[in-house]
Amino acid sequence: MARVCDICKKRTRVGGAIARRGLPKKKGGVGLKTTGHTKRKYFPNLQKIQTQQGKSVVRMTVCTRCIKSGRIRKPLRVKAG
Repeated sequence: MARVCDICKKRTRVGGAIARRGLPKKKGGVGLKTTGHTKRKYFPNLQKIQTQQGKSVVRMTVCTRCIKSGRIRKPLRVKAG
């Protein structure tokens, strides 16, 4: 499946990177010149974790923002033996 958070539906975004050269006027130069535009992708920070849904444990792909905010319920760790 694609890089998508199962909870908030955060996915890959498309943006641009601008290449510049020169020294800024603030630092004593004549200013920055734009030399190119490139397409790039911004990927969300997704983690595969085990979560508890009802009585079953399910593996989900979740972004770190959802993990940190507590939108998911992590399963309890049970010691064997």
